[in-house]
Amino acid sequence: MSPNSISYIVDGDTLIEEHIIGIPGDMFMKTYLNSGTINKRRLAKEFVKFNERSFVRLLGDMHSSNFVVEVTPDFEEVHYRIRAIDFDQQSYDGRKFVYMPQYFDSNKPIVEICGEVLSPESVRQYQKEERSMMATRLRASRYRIKELGDAVMKDNIAPPENVELLKKELAKYYKDPDFLTCTNMGAIVKTSLKVLIKQAANSKMMKGF
Repeated sequence: MSPNSISYIVDGDTLIEEHIIGIPGDMFMKTYLNSGTINKRRLAKEFVKFNERSFVRLLGDMHSSNFVVEVTPDFEEVHYRIRAIDFDQQSYDGRKFVYMPQYFDSNKPIVEICGEVLSPESVRQYQKEERSMMATRLRASRYRIKELGDAVMKDNIAPPENVELLKKELAKYYKDPDFLTCTNMGAIVKTSLKVLIKQAANSKMMKGF
């Protein structure tokens, strides 16, 4: 579901990922946010999209120590990409806000920039853009994601109380009772991706109308 590719090797039940290059989020905020050299709007846009990616795929605990900021100069402009580097809270916690980086205190400096340079309409636009791109990536990699989803559906990756809490919170958030039928975290992720596809389809229908 991410626009970033990661190479890795597998040995038995151990998976070893390559090093993800970037400036640690906490260091980036301390060193660069007040330097006067950043493009606040581009950074804010990327954080909104990072927030959506984390929430849709239920990757939790994305506070500033668990992601890096990749900075790429491009002529007179600079591009930013926020990349997760810690995945041990994938689909584990039962609280919805844990999957939304905007609610972590350590990310507050970037959240404040988002409020400073982006209107609510712009935020919604970037959220829709990222969800549309995620839906495109999902369709392009549907067989790989199905295999991963089948594996997660069989695995016990979170305690039952976390599953019960999260499915209720997401059912309320999306106004979608399908979440209430989920019996494990894999099913919740699968339902979240189904919501993503439905939203993308509805958006295209509205544009056509």
